[in-house]
Amino acid sequence: MRLLHTMLRVGELQRSIDFYTNILGMKLLRKKDYPDGKFTLAFVGYGDESDNSVIELTHNWDTKKYDVGTGFGHLAIEVKDVYQATNKIQQQGGKIIREAGPMNAGNTIIAFVEDPDGYQIELLGPK
Repeated sequence: MRLLHTMLRVGELQRSIDFYTNILGMKLLRKKDYPDGKFTLAFVGYGDESDNSVIELTHNWDTKKYDVGTGFGHLAIEVKDVYQATNKIQQQGGKIIREAGPMNAGNTIIAFVEDPDGYQIELLGPK
């Protein structure tokens, strides 16, 4: 068994694709409209779906905004240098919600970014 993808519902699909590809450096792997269901699926990730877990962005055409909810925590992405990654994300217009620095109960360097729909993404250095 392996983890295939995580699905996030998004209000504006192109805005989300731009964030994940232009700001976080993922690739748009595939995108398909489903007119009968009135939704579009776009899959983004750092590598081919055959070898990597990816994110499924689901856009329901009649919904412009979602509440993130209290059950969802965050996605986590490993980066080479958390400080450098947050600087680059800020320069590209990304929203940093926790600056890079040691976590409160240890010395692991982390940061948090928020995507256009309010989903939190943790940035972690290599272990």
